[in-house]
Amino acid sequence: MIKPIAPKQQSETLSAVERIGAFAAAARPEHLTPDIRQLFKRNILDSIGCAIAAVAGPSLQALRDQIEEYRAPGRCTLIGGGKTSPDQAALFNSALVRYVDLLDSYMAQGGLCHPSDNFGTILAAAEYVAASGEEFMLALAAAYEIQCRFTACVPVMAKGFNHAIQLAISAAAGAGRLFGLSVNELANAIAIATVDNISLSCVHAEPVSQWKGFSPGITGMRTVYAASLAKRGFTGPRGLFEGPYGLEQMFAQSIPVNWEDPALDIVKQTIMKKYCSLIHGQPVLEAVLDLKRRNSLTTDEIEHVRCNVFKPAFEFAGGGSFGPKDHPEVKEQGDYNLKYLVAVALLDDQVGPAQLEELRIQAPDAQALLARVDVHPDERFSARYPQELGAAITIRTKDERVFEDSER
Repeated sequence: MIKPIAPKQQSETLSAVERIGAFAAAARPEHLTPDIRQLFKRNILDSIGCAIAAVAGPSLQALRDQIEEYRAPGRCTLIGGGKTSPDQAALFNSALVRYVDLLDSYMAQGGLCHPSDNFGTILAAAEYVAASGEEFMLALAAAYEIQCRFTACVPVMAKGFNHAIQLAISAAAGAGRLFGLSVNELANAIAIATVDNISLSCVHAEPVSQWKGFSPGITGMRTVYAASLAKRGFTGPRGLFEGPYGLEQMFAQSIPVNWEDPALDIVKQTIMKKYCSLIHGQPVLEAVLDLKRRNSLTTDEIEHVRCNVFKPAFEFAGGGSFGPKDHPEVKEQGDYNLKYLVAVALLDDQVGPAQLEELRIQAPDAQALLARVDVHPDERFSARYPQELGAAITIRTKDERVFEDSER
């Protein structure tokens, strides 16, 4: 399916998009060792589970209505029923995977990404060309690797941008590989998809909107279209990274990724979620629920909850630079709000899809309890991030008892 090129001794003569294209084209089954294959099967099943859980979501029904209105005939499956074109399938299925906020994560200094944001796009491209399971997994593995390597090198979110930028690079490479693009065509697909997909981190700011969860789907849709255009000879800016006004100038740094390393093992560093919450909330919820259950606490007893967290958790979800977290009203605000997540965990003894429904978020008991939750950045946990995601919880009761989970 792939049209490979011979390896070049002087990779520095190639542009970054050409090197990424060569990396995607060079992925081989032998790069997927048995343990890596097992982990990819885990992450793939997790993505499918996330998608199925989201099928009945009201926002997804609105998106399905949009696809019905503009539907193009096609042979690509919409999870939950129906067929459409590959770009529309990439949009819809990517949105499904993201919706319940249980998808995998990759953490880095100054940012993060969700590698399974590639899943809906790669699935659509694979189905469109009738690819084998092996071809699908290889393309997905290449996309994971590209997205995470970029994330590890560039603090995208710390510089005011959103990780949909590197998703455009990875999804275009994965889809283009499945479409049988040459290395030259892959470079063009990556450039076309990314140059107009410069995404801002304000998508995570309060009041958090529905677009936070649907941005990856639009990115996926555009990458499928970009790969198709590249196959027809369309060209993109080869200086996307190192050229004038390219990504290196935008981020004010070089992007020295080793694209010649053929490894496909970054999946080992992905983190799976247990609760319907941003990844930063996972250790917090684990600690809160442990304290509640171990001490048989009821919410009627609780006077105050203090959460000490690593700095990015505070900035994103604790009332820091992305805005106050005092009055969440909708799903997108609930799953990005540590005050609400802690409150609803204490009330319901769980944080699943039901806890992200608007009626639950707006319920008087949840709103009253979240007002008694405070979140603070903690230097101890910040120093160990992203290698460790830590939290400390203190619960004080109305009769002055104090329960602490000192460190996670």
